[in-house]
Amino acid sequence: MSQSTYAEPVVAPSPPAPPSSGRRRRTASQLENRRGWLFASPTALLLAVLFVAPIVVVVVMACSHWTLLGGAQGGNFPDNFTKLFSDPLLGKSIGFTLKYTALTTVILMPIAYGLALLVQESRRWNSFLRTAILVPSALGIASASLLFYALYSPQVGPLNGILEKVAGTQAGASILGTPGGALWATVVLVVWRFAGYYMLLTMVGLQAIPSEVYEAARIDGAGRLRTLRSITLPLLRPTIAMTMILSITGSLLAFDQFYILTKGGPNNSTLTIVQLIYRDAFETRKDLGLAAALSVLLLLALVIINMIQLRALRLDADEK
Repeated sequence: MSQSTYAEPVVAPSPPAPPSSGRRRRTASQLENRRGWLFASPTALLLAVLFVAPIVVVVVMACSHWTLLGGAQGGNFPDNFTKLFSDPLLGKSIGFTLKYTALTTVILMPIAYGLALLVQESRRWNSFLRTAILVPSALGIASASLLFYALYSPQVGPLNGILEKVAGTQAGASILGTPGGALWATVVLVVWRFAGYYMLLTMVGLQAIPSEVYEAARIDGAGRLRTLRSITLPLLRPTIAMTMILSITGSLLAFDQFYILTKGGPNNSTLTIVQLIYRDAFETRKDLGLAAALSVLLLLALVIINMIQLRALRLDADEK
């Protein structure tokens, strides 16, 4: 009896194993990184062209003998810095710039905070007040300086006549003719021009504070002063830090208002650091290398001051 034979079933070849999930994740991550670099490349290019490259050029100029008309004439480090520190106007400009920065910051910040509270709590005249306070911010600082130059003019301005009657000043005397008058006249201009801008920033910070926190404080019996000290100011700290950095940086770089109103006078009493840079580069010495050296020192000072501010505010926040 013959044995029956059975054909073995044909087994189809198994498909190739799919790539591992880890490999897929790596591929997807690489694609995301490339896409991210693609989106960031225009900003990085603009940053390199408009920020990094000018800084490199200024540093090279600061270490070179580089005149306005003659151009680059070789390196001379550290001659520009030595010559800079021997300039008697350097200390005078630094002292005045620091004084002006302290005055504008101390005056401007409380005014901006008070205006923000006024606009936030007002109801009937809310839109009108916001518009009226923000209108000066629409002007450029040069345009505002020209406007106040006309107001301060003893020939056509109305302020000198008012001061003659109220304060008994000399007839025909210019407000900008004395060091103190020129400083305070410029501070008034800056406060008028920037109060609305800083008010807007402060108002955004105030509106970001949850209303439930104030309601809980009122239920607990906290008064206005206690609420301000324990709730508003601590939660407003990031906004305060930003506005202070903007105010201090802008004041240290002040140029337009003093160049238009006083030209650094009388007797160089309102000469700022940036004005000194401009004079060294284009007016008196026409030395771009010397001006670049002062620009590098000013940039380093700004970086250090901003780092100290941020660190101080961060430490204050950690302690509380």
